[in-house]
Amino acid sequence: MSELTAQVRLVPMSDPAAAPLLAGLHLEYTSRYGRNDELARYPEAEFALPYGAFLVVVSGGETVAGGAFRRYDAATAELKRVWTHPRHRREGLGRLVVRELEREALRRGYRRIYLTTGPRQPEAVHLYLASGYDPQFDVAARPAQGPLAFVKDLRLRM
Repeated sequence: MSELTAQVRLVPMSDPAAAPLLAGLHLEYTSRYGRNDELARYPEAEFALPYGAFLVVVSGGETVAGGAFRRYDAATAELKRVWTHPRHRREGLGRLVVRELEREALRRGYRRIYLTTGPRQPEAVHLYLASGYDPQFDVAARPAQGPLAFVKDLRLRM
């Protein structure tokens, strides 16, 4: 599959197309970190318009990737829930999701993106570095615990 055959849609988290993404994230988090409450940490309303957004990438009627952002502060959106189905990894869908979330955040007036990922998600670290995010930690001495933070000024690098 290519980005050209994929359809990007903004949906509420309650949309049936969001269910595979949320289930996939739950499986991903629990397999890497054990018990994990990350998906219950923020109410659904924080990912709703006008201050947030939730998008899915659909191909052949199947949700294959997606992500979301929420308001972090007046100028900053926080990326969350970025996921690609395991069968479709390494196809550019993660970068597509990040790019579309950045565009939507700009449309909503945000100038900056903040995000964190876990230390057991090296592919996420690679995605954010490749997408122009500045790590807020020493990449050469990656911490084994705690969240790994990244930021990006959308006005400078889109």
